[in-house]
Amino acid sequence: MSGPAASSPPVYTHRVLYGDTDQMGVVYYANYLRFFEGARNEWIRSLGLAYREIEARGIFLPVLEASARYQRPARYDDVIEVHLRVSHTRVKIRFDYVVKIVGDGEAVTACLGHTVHACIGKDLRPTRAPDWLLEALAPSSRLSRTIETLVMPAPAPGADESDSAPEGTSR
Repeated sequence: MSGPAASSPPVYTHRVLYGDTDQMGVVYYANYLRFFEGARNEWIRSLGLAYREIEARGIFLPVLEASARYQRPARYDDVIEVHLRVSHTRVKIRFDYVVKIVGDGEAVTACLGHTVHACIGKDLRPTRAPDWLLEALAPSSRLSRTIETLVMPAPAPGADESDSAPEGTSR
């Protein structure tokens, strides 16, 4: 998969609606997948494509894998930002997400997650991404920024990095 680079993709912002929450007043766990989808769609639009256009050209990108690791609850009327990092091969695209609660003070991480998508054709069989899609995805190498810079500060000198990195991330 291609590596991250210096500049960042667009940030997806969402104000938590009452309908996003459960009886306890916190964001219902499955809604984070909807927030991930919103961030993916905005990223695709930032490339000058619409998901509808990709599908009209015979390529579908179903989710093969999804994961969410909850850090802090987001609540009704909180403003959240979803930051993402994109990496891809010829047949799969991986999105890593950091959902932050933003406000008057410092932003705090609410959720870390990822989705992996396969490239399939109209016959619903795996296929290699066509050149036009790879060319559109090429900026992902330039638009990505590492999740680690959004999640945690650099380790203290002499600290054991394996103890401080969240599961599924690396430095």
